This record gives sequence, C-alpha cells and structure tokens, in this order.
Amino acid sequence: MPAEVTVLALAGLLQTAQFAAFSIMAQRQIGPKAAMSPRDNMPTQLKGMAGRMQRAFNNHFEGLIMFTLAVVVVTLGGAASWFTALCAWIYLLARIAYVPAYLLGWVPGRSIIWMIGFAATVLMIVAGLVSSSV
Repeated sequence: MPAEVTVLALAGLLQTAQFAAFSIMAQRQIGPKAAMSPRDNMPTQLKGMAGRMQRAFNNHFEGLIMFTLAVVVVTLGGAASWFTALCAWIYLLARIAYVPAYLLGWVPGRSIIWMIGFAATVLMIVAGLVSSSV
C-alpha cells in the first residue's frame, strides 16, 4: 500500500479518536439524557474544552476532504514519490499536533500548525499534477 494511503487510513483513525473524545466531553457537559434525545432543545454551542474539541473535530473533517483529494490525485495519477509520502506524513503529524494546540488555545501556534498541514496537502496536489503532466 502506498504511504499516502496508509497515512489516509491513519488520518481516518485520528478522526475516530477525535469523535470519541468529543462525544465523551459533550456528554459530560450536557448529560447522557440530552445526548440520547432527539436534540430538539440542545444548546447551540458547547462551551470550554468540549466546544474546542468539537471545533477541532469539525476542522479535521474539512482538512480530511482536501487530504483525501490529494491522496487520490497522487495515487490514481501514479505520482507517489518520497516527496508526496513526506507531505502525507507532515499532514498527519500536523493534524495530531493540532488537537492539543486547539484544546490548549495556543496562539498563534494552532494557526501555524494548521498552515503546515494545509501546505503539505496543497504541495501533494501540485506534485501530483506536475508529475502527471511530465
């Protein structure tokens, strides 16, 4: 399996772990009865760490869409290389680092970490396009 696909699978597991952490934090804040309800009268936003975890979780969905696109371009385009593999691992490490950075409110560290992951994703897409056009 190409490294990029392995990293995509690991990013999916990271998303699963974030979901579990978010669910636990949210249930502690709103209670299990509210969490199991149809959620008609739920608070619009969670507060504190639960709210931060929710936002980090949602942000990973956004990043995961772009990263999945990059992996598809690289693998289906036959453009996998040491460079795209490195970019994939940088993306994953940035996403892992992003969670505590968001939870702990690191400013501007959180934004810098996000930019590193985003740049790695964009570089993968560009590498896939350049390689397929050569």
